Amino acid sequence: MSGGGGGHQSNRTLWIALAANMGIAVSKFGAAAFTGSSAMLTEGVHSVVDSSNQLLLLWGRKAARRPADQFHPFGYGRELYFWSFVVAVLVFALGAGVSVYEGIIHILEPEEAVSPYVAYAVLGIAFLLEGGSTLEAFKEFRTSKGKLSWVQAIRRSKDPPTFIVLLENGAAMAGILVAAVGLALSQVTDNPFFDGAASVVIGGILGFTAFVLAYESKALLIGEAADPDIIAGLRTLVGGKSGVTAVGEVLTVHSSPDQITAMISVDFDDEQSARDVERLVWTIEREAAERFPLVRRLFIRPRGSPPGLEVEPNGSVAEPN
Repeated sequence: MSGGGGGHQSNRTLWIALAANMGIAVSKFGAAAFTGSSAMLTEGVHSVVDSSNQLLLLWGRKAARRPADQFHPFGYGRELYFWSFVVAVLVFALGAGVSVYEGIIHILEPEEAVSPYVAYAVLGIAFLLEGGSTLEAFKEFRTSKGKLSWVQAIRRSKDPPTFIVLLENGAAMAGILVAAVGLALSQVTDNPFFDGAASVVIGGILGFTAFVLAYESKALLIGEAADPDIIAGLRTLVGGKSGVTAVGEVLTVHSSPDQITAMISVDFDDEQSARDVERLVWTIEREAAERFPLVRRLFIRPRGSPPGLEVEPNGSVAEPN
């Protein structure tokens, strides 16, 4: 990630999270039906949403690897970013929305929970399963983030599933704790209000998580630049070549986590022949491919200007005053 995103990531974490969430969902719905707990029901919905999200992310990764064709010359990499954004919408609409709705319904029309100890057992099992899945996601993300802080790594990540699973699992574990506290307070005070209130709090947690996921996925979907180290490296590589007098703009965009398109504005020595410039461009492209394997396409634009015209720092040509 510190190197600009990394290549194809393993789907191991997604499959582990999917298996854990499916098992947890079944147990939560069973406990909700047996105990009548609102928080347990919303936790079950949360696990179903998480399971659907993992399936969408798995599909997104598969679809993103399709080769480029005449209709999509830059490939299908952004499909992963699209499905990541859909996941964020689902977390908000189904996860947060249903949780808040169920909580309000049970606050307005309280129902006393039956056999809450069954719910405690299910929550304990769910917490352990979610913890194992979260630990796997934590290890993967920690490895990919390098020396960046956790917040910086999420902001600069180009592979949404790596942080989506981590944030979703973190929200799930927080939701389990809230559900347990709400159930306990309802049992101690003999007031089912706290069970409904716990559902509303869980909805708030999911809503915040969905906002973070949507914000980061949107940035990638509309086009995000490569890691600053890669941009600086490209500038240094080109600027250090004999025959290059200046380097203007270095524009980059991620088409997928492991595919960058770069466009560089270069001022070549006017004494060189066209053949020399062609040979130099070929050398730059070859060396860039070796040093920065994520840069799949590199376009170099000569920015030299005719006599009497001035070249702006960004590579554009301006009329003299």
